[in-house]
This record gives sequence, C-alpha cells and structure tokens, in this order.
Amino acid sequence: MTLLAVERIKLFSTRSPYWCSALALALGVGITAIFAAASDGPIPLGLTQIGSGQLAIAVVLVMAALAVTTEYRFQTIRATFLAVPNRTSALVAKTVVVAFIAALLGEIVAFGSWGVAKLISPESDLAINTAAEWRHVAGIGLIYAFGAVMAVAIGILVRQSAGAIAILLVWQMLAENLIGIIPKAGVKIQAWLPFMNASHFLSMGSDSPEQGGQGVDFKLSEWGSFGYFAGIAVALLVVALVVAKRRDA
Repeated sequence: MTLLAVERIKLFSTRSPYWCSALALALGVGITAIFAAASDGPIPLGLTQIGSGQLAIAVVLVMAALAVTTEYRFQTIRATFLAVPNRTSALVAKTVVVAFIAALLGEIVAFGSWGVAKLISPESDLAINTAAEWRHVAGIGLIYAFGAVMAVAIGILVRQSAGAIAILLVWQMLAENLIGIIPKAGVKIQAWLPFMNASHFLSMGSDSPEQGGQGVDFKLSEWGSFGYFAGIAVALLVVALVVAKRRDA
C-alpha cells in the first residue's frame, strides 16, 4: 500500500494527469454534445460514446505513457529504484495506480457523455437496459484501464515521451485501420488486433458508431475480445518489466 500511495503522490505532483483528464472529458462529452445537438431527431445510445470510445482514449494513452517516461526524462526513476530495489514492485505499483485512474476517468467520461446526450435530446430513448448496452457504456472504463497498462508498458520499453506517444497514437488511431486495406488478408489480420478487439467489446451491433472493424469477422465474442485485449496489455507489461529489470535505469 505504501508503494501505491507513493506512486499516486508522484503522479499528481505533475500537471499532465490534470490536463489529460480535462482534455479526455472535454473530447468525450463535447463531441457527444455536438452530435446530439446537431441531430434532427432522436439519437441512438451508441452515439453517446462516439467521443469517449475513439478520441478520449487516445488522451488516456498519452497520460499513461507520460506517467513513466517523465520519470526517465528527469532521471527520478533512479531515485525510485534506489528506494525500492525491487524494480518490478515499483513499476507494478505505478501501473496499478495509472490503470485505476484511467478506469475511473473512463467511467466519468462514459456516463458524463450519456448524461449530456440525455439532457440535450430528452426525446431519445437512451435507457440502459440490456447487457450489451451496459457493456457499451460501462465497458469504457475497462478499456481505458487496460489501454493504460499497455501505454505504461510501451513507456517502460521506449523510455522517451515523444517516441512512446507516437507509437501509441499511430498504433491506436491509424495503423490498425490501415491494415484493413490490405487485399484479402487485411480484415483477417484486423480480427486479431488489440484495439480492434477493444472496439468489438464496446459494440452493440451494426447500429452503433462504436462497431469497430466493420466487415471484420471477429472469432471471439465481445467478452472474449476484451480478454484478448487485456491479455495483450498484460503480456506487454510482463515483457517491459523483464527488460526494465535487466537494463540500466
């Protein structure tokens, strides 16, 4: 518990968590508000998460990567490893803190977006009744949490803010979508890409804007896709911990 408290204090002693949280909230809620206000009629529940599931998560990935790369940049990671010789414990504690904050932020963004849409478009049927609907909204926090784990792992491996952020943003926002244009094999590959599976987990069907990888034949169920996404994040973290333990700080 002491390590978790220390990592929480270190994280919030910098400005990046505050700015990133504010930006994620603004993007998630703001984009939903724009779409709801511009709609001529009732909006579907899927539209309420159009910002939180696509753009706001990119900001969360940046926040998680900065949580570790900033320490490498200013060499405070050396003091951390001197105080806690077990590097694995220190880095796992950091990951847990960042993932928890990301999950909490994800739920705030998701339900904040849903609430704003309900306020702007009261005639819309935005009740959350089915398991798929709950997964679509409440599942945002789970994706943010394991996305943060993945970002921390990349940060540990790369150790440079610019490099880690570039990898994460290109991977999440560009690379996985571009793979789909590869003739024949593209959609087959997409079915096993992590962020595509994250979008599949959040999907409610063809009427949802969050239906990731349209035309992709996912081999896993929605919860199976989440487990796959979480497994890749944890596997990346394990690799990062092994590398961090073997090289100089």
